[in-house]
Amino acid sequence: MRNKKLLVIRILLAIGTVVSLYFVPWILVWTWLQPLPNTIQEQVEETLGYGFGGAIVYVDKAGEEPALYSAGFKDSYNNVPVDPNALFKIASISKLYVAVAITKLVNENRLNLDTTLAYYFPELVGRIEYADRITLRLMVQHRSGIPNFTDQPRFWEDPPSSTQGALELVFDLPGEFEPGEGYVYSNTNYLLLKELISKTIGYNYFQYIKEEILTPLKLTNTFGSLSEVNLDDVMSGYYVGYESDLKTEDQGMLATAQDVGIFLRALNDGSMFKKGEQEIYSSIYVYEHTGLVPGYQSIAKYHKDIDAVVIQFTNTTNFSGYNWNLSEISYSRVVKILRKN
Repeated sequence: MRNKKLLVIRILLAIGTVVSLYFVPWILVWTWLQPLPNTIQEQVEETLGYGFGGAIVYVDKAGEEPALYSAGFKDSYNNVPVDPNALFKIASISKLYVAVAITKLVNENRLNLDTTLAYYFPELVGRIEYADRITLRLMVQHRSGIPNFTDQPRFWEDPPSSTQGALELVFDLPGEFEPGEGYVYSNTNYLLLKELISKTIGYNYFQYIKEEILTPLKLTNTFGSLSEVNLDDVMSGYYVGYESDLKTEDQGMLATAQDVGIFLRALNDGSMFKKGEQEIYSSIYVYEHTGLVPGYQSIAKYHKDIDAVVIQFTNTTNFSGYNWNLSEISYSRVVKILRKN
């Protein structure tokens, strides 16, 4: 059933790519030109007009109490209003947590940024090109050249159910480039990094994230997988053109907007780091991220000029090709309102 779902979504993605080549994105132009609302709540409500079923925005601006804004539905099929404290699939925002975990292990001298993939995983020599030249640093920075397993056609046709299965999708493929000579965003890098964390500490990587990041920050609404939560607490996810609710698909970490916001504030102000860690982190990864999996889009950024963390969740993705752009426009309008006020 899961394979059929992902195959249908892949077909819709292909159709959307073709359609987008032939039509001017007037909806983007129109959205940009609309007068800016006076309040963030009004903008969040306007987001529903862009084709999203539900939206959550968390704002933590210095000198003000953090605030949550929401509109639309948590479950559109059953007319359940959006819950601003609902759990959401944060997708690639989770890479920030993994990068922090790597930083802490490096600071503890349990990992070395300049040691190679071949050293940490000798079994991958001959299966991943340049394994003897790809360093831990290059993997964190997406400069390893390792192909992205989610870009492989077989990922959609027959989705792997294990880490080994995902890795087999890229085994024996040529590297995208020689290590350090380019940049290609690759989920395979972070799949391997999570495996490396688990191998180094001797237990599951997410437990380490919980011990070293979540617990110190008192983040009790961040989880490693769907199996750890009550499904009723999860915001539904929809793909336009496909009828089923995608929230039953396990797609990695889940968190509330508030938990992500607290984490991002601590990441940017350095309060989550021990001595020496922030210098390491700053040398290897970014301080903001976005996330996208079928049914779920998320943006997590810190805006230094106004000292504000802004998190946005939207629970509908669309084959038209402009859905992501619309979420970014809505996000930028929220930030403009903050700056204006």
